[in-house]
This record gives sequence, C-alpha cells and structure tokens, in this order.
Amino acid sequence: MRLCRGAVLAMILWGTGLPGFARGGQEVNIYSHRHYAVDRQLYKRFEETTGIRVNVVQAEADELIQRLAAEGQRSPADILMTVDAGRLGRAADMGLLKPITSEILQQRVPAHLRDPAGRWYALTRRVRLLVYHPDRVSPEELSTYEALADPMWRGRILVRSSSNIYNQSLLASMIAVHGEAAALEWAAGLVANFARQPAGSDRDQMKAIMAGAGAGAGAGAGAGDVAIVNSYYVGLLAASDDPEERRVAQTIRVFFPNQSDRGAHVNVSGAGVTASSRNTQNALRLLEFLVSREAQLVFAAANYEYALDPQVAPPRPLAGWPDFLEHQIDLSQYTAYNTAAVRIFDQVGWR
Repeated sequence: MRLCRGAVLAMILWGTGLPGFARGGQEVNIYSHRHYAVDRQLYKRFEETTGIRVNVVQAEADELIQRLAAEGQRSPADILMTVDAGRLGRAADMGLLKPITSEILQQRVPAHLRDPAGRWYALTRRVRLLVYHPDRVSPEELSTYEALADPMWRGRILVRSSSNIYNQSLLASMIAVHGEAAALEWAAGLVANFARQPAGSDRDQMKAIMAGAGAGAGAGAGAGDVAIVNSYYVGLLAASDDPEERRVAQTIRVFFPNQSDRGAHVNVSGAGVTASSRNTQNALRLLEFLVSREAQLVFAAANYEYALDPQVAPPRPLAGWPDFLEHQIDLSQYTAYNTAAVRIFDQVGWR
C-alpha cells in the first residue's frame, strides 16, 4: 500500500494566529502537531464512513499546549495530537487531557504505550536508532547507546540539537535507567565524541555521514560515521524525490542498540481527549479509528512509522531490517525526567 505523500492538506489551518473552529453539526476538533499528508487521508476516510467532520488546527506542540491552557474550558479542541510521550504526559499533568475508557483502545494500544489513567494513547511508534556508514563502521563495533560515549568514537558521532524533544526523551530514559549522575557522565562523553556541533534535522545527520570519510578516518570537519536518528526518517529519505537523499538511504545501515539488555528506545506519536471537549464521543470514535488495522496500515505505508498492531508489517526499507527488542519503559518517565535532562544538556554543553 502506498499513498501520495503530498495530497490532501488543504483543510489544515496554518499560521501563528492559530485560527478557531466553526461550530455546529457532527464534528471533532483537533489541535495537532503532526504535519503529515497521511493524517488528512485518514481524516477524510473517517469523515466518509461516519459523517463526522474533522477540523484541524496545526502548530508546534508547545504552542498548542499553551493555547489549551490559556483557553481552559472555553477551548473548542476535542483532541490534542502530538509527537513524543513526554509532551503528552506534560499536557495530562497540566489537567488539559481527561481520562477516557475504551475497550478498543485498551486492546489495541499496548499498556506501556498509553497513559495508565487513560488520558492519552499512542497512535504510532518511532525508534531512536543508530545509522552508520558500512565502509567505516562494522556492526560488531556497535552495541548500546551507552557505548557511544567510549573514546573510540571521538569525532565520529552525529546528532541533532538538545532542544529536540526526541533527544530529551532519550536522555530522560537514561536517567530513569541509570540515575542522573550516570546520565550526566554519558552525555558528557557523547559531547566529547561529536563530529561537529549539533545542527539540522535527523535527515541532515544522515546526509552528514556521506559528507566524507569521517573524523575517525582522518577526514575533514563536519563528517561523521554514526548518527542517532528516528527510524521513520530513514524511510522518508528512501522515498524522497531527491536522488541524493535516496543515495544516502541506500548507503547507510541501521543498528538497533541495547538488544542484549533493555531494548531500543521507543517514542510515540499519540493523542488524548481534551478536558474541555464538547464532542467527546466523536473524539473517542476518531481515536478508535486511528488504532484500527485499516489506519495502522496507512500510517506504516505512507509515513514509515511502526504500527501498534503486530500484524501490520513495516514497509520497505523498514521491512528489510531485523526484528528488534524495544525498551518497554513507562513512558511517563519521559515527562518526569525532562527537566533533569535539559539541565544535564546545559551542563555538558550539548547545544
């Protein structure tokens, strides 16, 4: 199954002004940080099968959370949808999401991928994995996230800024597992091994692997050998219209860390029903639809995200990757240790 990536975005409402919704009739209103054409494809299908109109305001997650908090019970939003479990947990802890009971959601969303109180549920999974250049790195040299702090990787590691929520949640998980002191030592060791100052997106980290022979092999500044990226970005590169991006995806290899202990770090995109929702039943129906087999197939095929449903096979190139053990941590830890993670990033100079 393959969907057109650029289609069906017309109804998304853009702009820093965050326009409101027109009320009336059967509808459900979403504040969404997700920015993918596949989402609109799924909303259209939901509208066709239920008669419930889906209205979307799209903006950065923090902006949407702030708006929900400012609007309070006056908010027209029925669903908050974003990426990163830490953000979902923060919104829940602020009282912006309410518990909902759904046998369908409880059956289809694994327990470690949803809020124990039912305030939010995962929709898709992303793995924070390693990619490397096969001419300069042997997979036998790779093992764990922790091992990336070893001096053997001096000048060879690529990763984006610490302001990125994916990195914050990765470090939060390290704090949960090892404690703050050990997480601080790891972050400092990783910074010492950076090939360059963090810059750009996960895609840019993969492109930088192709920039040269890597500092470990005596190349010029800016090139690295190993990058920490989200899994779905590899799929997006492989499907890119840019031949150079496709070449990068075809050259690099992926590695799932910590397969001999806790498993690879997993984050989610997910959603919860707002505390102010006036269309709660419609919101619940939409969330139940988004975790259905039909929707999970589309998420995987069109956006290269790992489905929640174990019967949904990942698309290429993910289908060619090995099965992996995922870290089944309580995702509320990403929220609980976010402040400590940001403090550690500042201490070690990970900008």
